[in-house]
Order: sequence, then structure tokens, then C-alpha cells
Amino acid sequence: MPGRASTDRDADWVVVLKQNALAETGRAVVRVGHKQIALFRSDGQIFACNNRCPHQGYPLSEGNLRDGCVLTCNWHNWKFDLSDGATLVGGDQLRIYPVRLDGDDVLIDIAEPSPETVVQKALTDLQASFDDHEYDRMAREIARLSKAGGDPLDAVRKAILWTHERFEYGSTHAVPAAADWLAQRADGAEDEASALAALVEVVGHFAWDSRREPRYPYPTGVQSYDEQGFVDAIENEDQDTAIAMVRGAFADGLAYVDLHRGLCRAALAHYQDFGHALIYVYKTGQLIDCLADRAVALALTLMLIRSLIYARREDLIPEFRSYGPALARWDGAGENVPDAAAVRTGRTSHILELAVQSGGRPQALFETAMQAAAWQMLHFDLAFQSGSDGTISQNVGWLDFTHTLTFGNAVRKTCEKYPELWAPGLLQIFCFLGRNAGFVDATQPQDHWQVADLAGFLARQKQALIDHGQFEYIVACHRLKLLTAFAEEVRDHPQAPWLALGAAAINRFLNEPLKRKHVLRTAKQALAFVATEG
Repeated sequence: MPGRASTDRDADWVVVLKQNALAETGRAVVRVGHKQIALFRSDGQIFACNNRCPHQGYPLSEGNLRDGCVLTCNWHNWKFDLSDGATLVGGDQLRIYPVRLDGDDVLIDIAEPSPETVVQKALTDLQASFDDHEYDRMAREIARLSKAGGDPLDAVRKAILWTHERFEYGSTHAVPAAADWLAQRADGAEDEASALAALVEVVGHFAWDSRREPRYPYPTGVQSYDEQGFVDAIENEDQDTAIAMVRGAFADGLAYVDLHRGLCRAALAHYQDFGHALIYVYKTGQLIDCLADRAVALALTLMLIRSLIYARREDLIPEFRSYGPALARWDGAGENVPDAAAVRTGRTSHILELAVQSGGRPQALFETAMQAAAWQMLHFDLAFQSGSDGTISQNVGWLDFTHTLTFGNAVRKTCEKYPELWAPGLLQIFCFLGRNAGFVDATQPQDHWQVADLAGFLARQKQALIDHGQFEYIVACHRLKLLTAFAEEVRDHPQAPWLALGAAAINRFLNEPLKRKHVLRTAKQALAFVATEG
């Protein structure tokens, strides 16, 4: 009888019924242990398969059989070829069982494939789910991998290796989000489903950000690594040289940690990419540590280099042009740390000058900056998010305000390791303050957002993350990154004076409206822009 071999182990043939059981309807369902198996007779042949549709479990014995061996699940119209289990319409593959006859007895081979075979098939089928972003299928395939005894983190490792060449401009939020989801999973996901959910969010984000993109191969050259030459190559947007040095470093047995200082220097060489550059450097390192695989580490590092090459350098535009001169004047000697109230409003050039005068006390200046950032976030004027009559420069929303706190966390962790980088790190936080100062409403009463129990608040919000309900990965990961960064600040410096204000700001962000699509504003701004074109 037809049927693809279902196993790479010794066959395990069992009698399941007599042929006459199929005489009247041509189909039957049998149970063998925990298995529920459907049998069909068609054109003189007998086929056997799992009775539950691999999509969502509808009984295939209720389906339609035509063209000899094409079975249709009547719930969602998925179609399967019973001769080999191929899915003709749909996604997940159907398991079939070889059939043979012994007189009137119908026997099927129920031997299980080896765990290695099941794991490899789950990974192959996981990759097949990417183009159409079949989120529920991703969950099923990772669950199948885990059930077979595979390492669930292999789903993440493979996702990175499958997709890293499809990111035209390098790292996206998928990278830091992955680090934070995996940290949450390792920190004690409450149950098996929560642990799986964290993995699916990671894999799904990489799939979403690279979906249907062509490959953008990385340069293949190799040369010896030199930190200053590496930093210069990134500064000069010389991707070939920067990546050749990375390949050379890995070929010589170096690891991400050996490149870390150079990467931090490059990320802080400008106020750039709205803080993403340093955040990505910090979180890429955490993700590499978690996954512990050199091929994956190289792939993530290549993505990071590409993102640094293409980073937008905001300190070259008029709004932040005072950053460079302020950095040049920084002598690390000033002791006059301003009050947070003095730097939470006002022009960027003014508050940068206040920062320069405080260079001798970087940790105190950091606390002031974070206090001001938390206050600004707590007092964000929602009119800028909800309105439709503003200019393009006024397109500001909640996610813009979260970046100051997540960037601040990356600055502190980086500069505590490399104190020589405090100057650019702190001044760039002050660039955030100068930008956001124009989008706050200081008159708003905000006492009701105060958090009485900080530890309890963080625990509740962390638990809520796993079922966040946000369709957009970009929204979910901003919630995740913000809470993770803030929790790290609380853990490392529990007496920091700005934490209460930070908790109130985050509480407001998590509970206020978040407008993501601006239909009318986009139309108005397009008309105004086109009207001024020559």
C-alpha cells in the first residue's frame, strides 16, 4: 500500500481493524495508545494519517476525499496528499502512517521517528512559516521541537541565521527585544506556555522584519582587527573594511566581547539613530551571551555593523548642532550639577552647556538627566500624538519618550565599564532632553500615576508583558525594553532619586492611548509638502 515511510527506526506494525470496517463509508478512526488515526479507502488503496488536522485539530475523518488521495479539512480548507503527507493548501505537514495488509487485517506502522528527525523537521517547517508570517504555526513548530527534546533556543539561533542577510540596513528592534524576551524567559517564566510565548515573540519578530526581503549579502573580505581602524571605518561608512575586520577578529578566535569597546566608541561617536546605536550594541552582547553560538554571534555582529554604517547622525542637523562644540568643551572638571528642573525645559544648546559644567560628577549628572527625562515622559502632551495639524517636526508620540530611559540605561551600563565614554553618553542624553522639552505640558496634574509599591508594580507589569495584546512588534518591544531597562536601573541602583518619577511615567505610558496610525495627519502633511515642491 502507498505511504511515505514514517520513521527512521525499526517498524512497529500493529493491527488496527479488518478491511470490512472500511466497506460501507470508506473511512474509520482508530485509537492506538494516545494516537487517533484516520483510515481511508480510495480507488482500492488504504491510507492512514493523524485524525487531527495539524493546523488547529479539526477531525480529518470529517473531511472530503477526492482525486484518489487528496484530503480536505472542512474547517479551513487545508488540503493534504495522503500518499506522502504533503500539504497542498495550508502550512503544517500532516503525519501519515504506512499501511499494509495481512489477509483481512489492516496494519499500520506506528513507529516514531527519532527525536533528531522530529527536531530537524520542526526547524525546516518553522523556516517555511516565515514568508507568510504564520505566527500560530511558528508556535506549533517550536512546541514540536521542544516536545521532541530539542533545545528551544535553536529556534532562535536558526531564525537569526536564516534572516540576518535579509536586513538591508542591519539590526532592528528584533535584536534588543530578543535579548529581553530571553532574559524574561530565563528569569522564570511562570509556566510552559509563557516560556513558549517568549520564544515565539523572538522568532516572529525576526521573521516579520525580514519577511519576503531579498538577501543583501555581507562583504566577504577578511583583514586583521584594529580597534582604531575599525572605529574609523564605521565613521567613514566603510562597510567593507569594518566587516572585514570583524571577520578577521572572529577568524583569529576573538569574540564579541573583544570588539565591544570599539563598538561602543563607534555607537557614541555621534548623537545618532535616536539612541538605537548604543542600545543595539548593549543588547546584541546580551543576546550573544544567551545563545552561546559563534556562528550566531558573527551574524548578529554583522547586522550590528551594518546598522552602525547606516545610522542617521542627528548631531549634524541644526537642532543638535551644539552637541559637537559641547563635547569639545567637556573637560571632566566641572562640579556644578544642575537641578533636574533646570534641564527638563529649554533649548538644547542651553542644557548642554549646563551639562558641560558638571563633567566632574558624571554619576550625579546621570541621575539629574534621568530625573528630567522621567518628568518629561510623565508630562508628555498627548495633543501632539492625537492632533493632525502639526508639522512633520512635531510628529512625536509615546515611543519617542521611552527612548530616553532605555538609552539612559545603555549609557550607564556602558560608561560604568568604559568611564572615558561618559562625556558623549551624558551629552547625548541631554540631546534627548532638549528635543523632548518642546512636547510637554507642565500644568498637567499627574499625582494619580504615582506608584506606591515599586517592586509589586514591576512584577505585575512583567507578568502582563507575556500576553501584551499588541499586534505590532514595535509597540510590544518598546514596552518590553522600557520595563527591562527600568527594572535593571532599580536592581543596580535601588536608591536612585529618580526611580519614583520613572515608575509614574511608565505607569502613565502603559495606561494612556497610543495612536499608531495617523491617517489625516499624513494626508495633510503630504499636501503641504507637495505644495512647496518646485
